[in-house]
Amino acid sequence: MSTTSDPTTPPTEHDAPPLRRAESLVLVNTGHGKGKSSAAFGVMLRALARDWPVAVVQFLKSGKWRTGEEKIGRRLGVDWWTIGEGFTWESDDLDIDREVARRAWAHAQATIAAGQHRLVVLDEITYPMNWGWIDIAEVTAALTGRPRHVSVVATGRDAPAALIDVADTVTEMHKVKHAYDQGVRALRGVDY
Repeated sequence: MSTTSDPTTPPTEHDAPPLRRAESLVLVNTGHGKGKSSAAFGVMLRALARDWPVAVVQFLKSGKWRTGEEKIGRRLGVDWWTIGEGFTWESDDLDIDREVARRAWAHAQATIAAGQHRLVVLDEITYPMNWGWIDIAEVTAALTGRPRHVSVVATGRDAPAALIDVADTVTEMHKVKHAYDQGVRALRGVDY
């Protein structure tokens, strides 16, 4: 922490508590800005570079979508499950979407508990948590009771307070400007 709040002046001191090692962490990327999943996939790449087994469970993205992250993740050996039904506003039946989210959570919960992956990414999990499709207390219990070596990254807007409470690191992405707001479609290779 710098002793100055002036961004034009380089810090000359750094105050930090005594450091200790942790076997694993829970990270939450939330907020209305772009980059929550992208940041999670950056952690995924770091974990892969350390030869960690990695799993990704996507709660909203449809299995029909073929994103760049999934393509490279699978190529690098990530166990990848895209279990969502896609955008809810395009849904013909939200009851089906709800049931699919519950199945995705059951799979994610079992994946975390099994302890075979050192990193599990729960992409866009906050949405079904906030909609009451999956139980918030169940998610937080799975995170606090996870095997000691398993780190978890959870993403999505409006992270519930209980999820924030159990996290070690919470980052809130804040949108300053987004091309989509000017009518620009998502760009392959940049946005997906």
